[in-house]
Amino acid sequence: MQVLIPSALRSYTQSSHAEADGPTLDAVLVDLDRQYPGIRFRVIDEQQRVRRHIRIFVNGVSAEALSQAMRPTDEVVIVQALSGG
Repeated sequence: MQVLIPSALRSYTQSSHAEADGPTLDAVLVDLDRQYPGIRFRVIDEQQRVRRHIRIFVNGVSAEALSQAMRPTDEVVIVQALSGG
């Protein structure tokens, strides 16, 4: 499936898009990390939760759990929140 990569993580993929597979969202992120080592840690914290400043959307709907079932035709979008003052 296609994964859209935010600009802050493109140093890993060198592209705004990547391909990854897996039966769950977590498995997709593991496959992404297999291809681009270190990228999963930037998205998932030590407690195996999506980091506070990251949002993941599957087919335009916010993903609520890493255990969410995935289909090969799904599109995953990783969004990194911006902050400043």
